[in-house]
Amino acid sequence: MSINSEEPPQEYIVKDSSFGSMESSDPSLGSIPIIDINIFSLSSSHDPKEVENEFEKLRSALCSEGCFQAIGHGIPSSLLDKLREVAKQFFALPAEEKHKYSRAAHEVEGYGQDRVVSEKQILDWSSRLSLMVFPEDQRRLNFWPENPSDFKDILHEYVVKLKGVMDILFKAMEKSLNLVEGSFSSQFGDNSLIKARFNFYPPCSRPDMVLGVKAHSDRSGTTVLLQDDEVGGLQIFKDDKWINVPVIPHALVVNLGDQMQIMSNGIFKSPLHRVLTNTDKLRISVATFNEPEPDKEIGPVEQLIDEERPRLYRNVKNFAAFNYECFQKGKVALEEAKI
Repeated sequence: MSINSEEPPQEYIVKDSSFGSMESSDPSLGSIPIIDINIFSLSSSHDPKEVENEFEKLRSALCSEGCFQAIGHGIPSSLLDKLREVAKQFFALPAEEKHKYSRAAHEVEGYGQDRVVSEKQILDWSSRLSLMVFPEDQRRLNFWPENPSDFKDILHEYVVKLKGVMDILFKAMEKSLNLVEGSFSSQFGDNSLIKARFNFYPPCSRPDMVLGVKAHSDRSGTTVLLQDDEVGGLQIFKDDKWINVPVIPHALVVNLGDQMQIMSNGIFKSPLHRVLTNTDKLRISVATFNEPEPDKEIGPVEQLIDEERPRLYRNVKNFAAFNYECFQKGKVALEEAKI
């Protein structure tokens, strides 16, 4: 359909405002904060005032947008370029080769498109390859592509380095709210999940009617996105406006998921976001989701509950599955989790 510029089928058409207006945003309406997370590392030798300012910048970003662009993360630019390149190479393979890694009908892991859970579901104009990366003993290597030959090694190296970045971010988020270290990270458990999703957005003849990904908030604790190095499309919803997330080739887009909004008792925000389509350029991205162990119960940190800010959410477990079902049925998981 993309190659032939065919009219998209009805199941891809956004028919109403359930998932947000299709109107494109004005880039002048706002911007996404850029934060140098190297300042938060223990080895940082920055001026204390500069460190304090960056912590305040982080807190402000997570309390408003729930999203920022991370620079100074320490992951080599060459590795990020390699990760994007193996993603492009995989999606460029013949269909029969990619379908070797197809997911089962009712599963998420593997290659394919939307898992259909509702007759009213609007489909995304994208293909995906979803993989469990950590814990290592839960990897289903039959879904990990053998072509490109260095795919496995590059993804493993990237996520190992990303785990170190996430550790720094958790500690920085806790410190920004004056919490005891481990207040958030301990709720994830010793075997927290890290899932990777490679996204492929082909050109679309009707970007005014079709979304690459419809508006949603993430089910995760934190999500880290490596964007396409040239083609934009990601937008964050803030102050009733869609804000473009600009392409910064070697930055990582960090956005909080619903589970972090619950843990912070609503202080941090899990942003609504979407991906636009365009008529002439394909786009790829790599999203990495950090989630608690499925059987690990999470809830608001006690230190963030008081008379002025009472508990907003009940304790929940296996939130990821619950969130997905709500999303596809047009319900808001965070509203369903409220007391």
